[in-house]
Amino acid sequence: MAEKASEVSASAAEVASLGARVAENVAAAVTVPAGVLEHLLVALIAGGHVLIEDFPGVGKTALARAMAASTGCECSRIQCTADMLPSDITGVNVFNQLTGRFEFRPGPVFANLVLVDEINRAPAKTQSGLLECMQERRVTIERATHELAQPFLVLATQNPADYEGTYPLPEAQQDRFMLRVSLGYPEDRAEAAMLAAHAAGDRVLELAPVASVEEVLAAQRTASQVHASDAVCHYVVGLLAETRSDPRTEVGASPRGGLMLLRAAMARAVLSGRDHALPDDVQELARAVLAHRLLMAPGAGEGAAGAVIADALDKVPAL
Repeated sequence: MAEKASEVSASAAEVASLGARVAENVAAAVTVPAGVLEHLLVALIAGGHVLIEDFPGVGKTALARAMAASTGCECSRIQCTADMLPSDITGVNVFNQLTGRFEFRPGPVFANLVLVDEINRAPAKTQSGLLECMQERRVTIERATHELAQPFLVLATQNPADYEGTYPLPEAQQDRFMLRVSLGYPEDRAEAAMLAAHAAGDRVLELAPVASVEEVLAAQRTASQVHASDAVCHYVVGLLAETRSDPRTEVGASPRGGLMLLRAAMARAVLSGRDHALPDDVQELARAVLAHRLLMAPGAGEGAAGAVIADALDKVPAL
């Protein structure tokens, strides 16, 4: 038993080292808040997806490219438009006149890291097709199933201020994203340093991988084996129950939200070099994982979802 615990501890230390290397490498090319970068690493190691809600020009595309370059992952970008079809994302069968057969031409979703820019500009049918890929990790076209790459991380963006010509994601589809984050604008000093650093060219192109796809997959396996005690599980359930009973919500966090929160906490634990999750991990991730899953009552006001999560954290004791 002692030997098994030692193996888990060593694996956790290796994952923590991987996370630190990737974070340092990305930060060398992209100005991004440390908390947001931690959340992206958590999603990557937990096998989840991220919804980035922010204004244009704050570095979302550069961040995705930097993450892919740092981990040796293949990256693709999908610019959503109102006339986009599901096949534009998943791929299509094309008839080959030389062989007399149909051949599958994979779409941009067949990559390790997929940046879906302005997902709310794609029609509902296309959104559903993408979210099916995110959930099932495979694409079925004309009864033929095609497995997606592993690891598989979707970074979807949407502009919170521009709603003209958009198709807002329904709450049930937002629930498919493990985390929702916002980059925000950098501080004056950091923004000035970023302008000076990027004036000569794109620094992301200079990045070399500091981890491999195999290391990321190994880290995901390690994260899935992190111990989550009954106390931590009951703590998560208590937070969910508090969001459901809050009068500011019409629909509270779903059981899927609780599962995503627990998996994210396990990933954060292993990125911290631990083989067990703590209530601290849950508290650090609760808002990013749960806030976008709440359906607020009319008149609740802007920012009410975050307030509901904050109040739940205050009321529910961490056992």
